[in-house]
Amino acid sequence: MAMKPMKRLEGIRPLPPRKTLTVIFVSLAALTLLLVWLFSFLHPLPPHIITMATGPEGSAYETFGKRYKILLAKEGIELRLIPTNGAIDNYNRLADPRSGVQVGFVMGGVTGETDSANLVSLGTIGYEPMWFFTHKITANKLKGLKGKRLSIGPEGSDSRALVTELLKHNAFDIGSFHLLGLSPETTEEDMLSDKIDAAVLVNSMASPVVRKLLNSTDINLVSFSRADAYVALFHSLSKLVMPAGVVNLDKDIPLHDTTLLATKSSLVVHGNLHPALQYLLLEAASQIHSRRGIFQKGGEFPAAEALEIPLSPEARHYYKSGRPFLQRYLPFWLAALVEEFVILIIPILGLMYPLGKSLTGLYGWGMQRKIFLIYGELHWLEEEIDKLGNRPPTPDILERLRNLELRANRVRVSSNYMPMLYSLKETIQFVRARLNKRK
Repeated sequence: MAMKPMKRLEGIRPLPPRKTLTVIFVSLAALTLLLVWLFSFLHPLPPHIITMATGPEGSAYETFGKRYKILLAKEGIELRLIPTNGAIDNYNRLADPRSGVQVGFVMGGVTGETDSANLVSLGTIGYEPMWFFTHKITANKLKGLKGKRLSIGPEGSDSRALVTELLKHNAFDIGSFHLLGLSPETTEEDMLSDKIDAAVLVNSMASPVVRKLLNSTDINLVSFSRADAYVALFHSLSKLVMPAGVVNLDKDIPLHDTTLLATKSSLVVHGNLHPALQYLLLEAASQIHSRRGIFQKGGEFPAAEALEIPLSPEARHYYKSGRPFLQRYLPFWLAALVEEFVILIIPILGLMYPLGKSLTGLYGWGMQRKIFLIYGELHWLEEEIDKLGNRPPTPDILERLRNLELRANRVRVSSNYMPMLYSLKETIQFVRARLNKRK
């Protein structure tokens, strides 16, 4: 009986080629689609230029914007500042995707929660007191200002929105007031030159206009006697007390403790603003707004407060754990590059593992295929030899066996598959020995 050469390789079987190729092609296709999606819809690196809506000239928002511009420039980011009429104008520009504004200061109470689907907050940055200035000879209550010239800020300003709401809740006829839409700087000039009778400004103590009016001996800062009632009615308002003499101890300004109404401002960005830029803005906010002030403790702001607009995931992470690890120790652009690389490489590595196994299997199948092709032809040759019976082998059979032996000698495989190749050569020699006996 002829010996079956395949029995020498029991336990070793070739990999199914169709299945292996299918896995490889599917993996490559998935990897290609993933890379296309990542580079099409994700920004590999943050942009070099962003735009911020600030506020009118002479406002604290304008001052803050200039500070942000300086800090971001140190990291290679150009911050373009857009003057606006105030927080409401800022919000409208942020909500309009065609405006090109990506960052802005927004005051609490200017928007509803359902209106901010595309915007996120980086936290509150400070109080915005409502300053009610009058001349000392002018009535110090809204009721006594009917028919008087009252500056409440231009359309889109914070002060105009608040004053309008307060007048409505006091059941005053807005038409009975001579309301003027003056800018902060014009308001300051007209108040000091007695061209207007009163003014309402919503601005922080950092505003040059507010400071100048506070230090004027001819201007009176009105105290809100019913501040608790307003706070109860308007959830976005807070009650603040300015101690007597805190502005100027020498001139005793203000003369008495003054109760003020205030809201809080938030730093708001587009939800799709690059995460690295959000962290950069948060770090700048910590340097600009964390100082101790008359109405705030040191480190009180920026704060993880979501007024009407929800906090971004980056802001929540920042207030909980600080800046990302790489941004603490690497320059901004290098950290952003490494972070993007990590984001891209993780899914790629996830696909490379099964792809690598498939490629390894394909390589193994290729090594085995070289040997098994010769084994197959040798098997058919043995069947023909069995059919000869006791007759001697024909020249054709001898030639075919010699060709198989030459082919086996030319096969090159890795060391893992050398035992299979040696087994093939031994089997060929066994067949040759049978033929020699037939001769």
